[in-house]
Amino acid sequence: MSFSRKHLLGLENLEAKEIIEILNTAVPCKDIIKREIKKLPTLRGRSVVTLFFEPSTRTRISFELAAKRLGADTVSIAVNTSSVQKGENFVDTVKTIEALGADFIVLRHSVAGSPQLLAETVNCRVINAGDGAHEHPTQALLDLFTLRERCGEIAGLNVVIVGDIMHSRVAKSNIYGLLKLGAKVTVVGPPTLLPPGIEELGVRVMTNLDAALEEANVVNVLRIQKERQQKGLFPSLREYTRLYGLTKERLAGAPQDLIIMHPGPANLGVEISEEVATDPRSVITTQVTNGVAVRMALLYLMSGGENGDDLFN
Repeated sequence: MSFSRKHLLGLENLEAKEIIEILNTAVPCKDIIKREIKKLPTLRGRSVVTLFFEPSTRTRISFELAAKRLGADTVSIAVNTSSVQKGENFVDTVKTIEALGADFIVLRHSVAGSPQLLAETVNCRVINAGDGAHEHPTQALLDLFTLRERCGEIAGLNVVIVGDIMHSRVAKSNIYGLLKLGAKVTVVGPPTLLPPGIEELGVRVMTNLDAALEEANVVNVLRIQKERQQKGLFPSLREYTRLYGLTKERLAGAPQDLIIMHPGPANLGVEISEEVATDPRSVITTQVTNGVAVRMALLYLMSGGENGDDLFN
């Protein structure tokens, strides 16, 4: 099939076959980034602008490397040194970027729905790099790619997502993607961090991590935002770690072949211990590498590409 989406705003509205096409195209992309010469002319003459209103290391650099690997020109806009600081509003900022000739705008913003507004405002292609607590679609795509690479099939996997489900855009996009590809999803966290009605998405809801891990194939540990503790959503970081932190001791009761994931950055010693993060079962570093491949695939497909195998041979 030909990927026909002009924008990627989330996984909620993507079909399973579209997700699979992105994952399939990412396979030859990963071969490219393993080569000594990693650059292709595929997107030569195209420009990709990363516009981040929130801090980022992995996502921003990953998108920029993905674009460069395909031959595109890249521009990274630091909002704290842009005209936003002079009072320019969001719509005027993105219209200016479009007028300067951008073909893609990769947007991260603290307000949910910002990528949708951007897509309605400009004619260039828009990729959501995380909007508030709404979605983070490319993180979920790289997680899916990592799981398929490790397990072969996603259908039938028992995946546990633990942490602040309520405020996590990573959790939401992963839930949509995993369910569409046939996985079974369990969300775990303190009751105050579990959104009401989350089970209506088709997930199982639990508050006991040890019980959830007993039959898990995968655990995806979410970064705990320390400001949540300051707002009284859980008693203390120590208490959170005791009940929901992934530690060496807790892993002793989990399956020996459990796959450990984390979107990064991690609060080591809070939601995950350093021992666990570097355990042989951890794929955290692989997730980072796969982020470049998946974002290459997405840029290629959204530019009109149809067959990654033909392109990269």
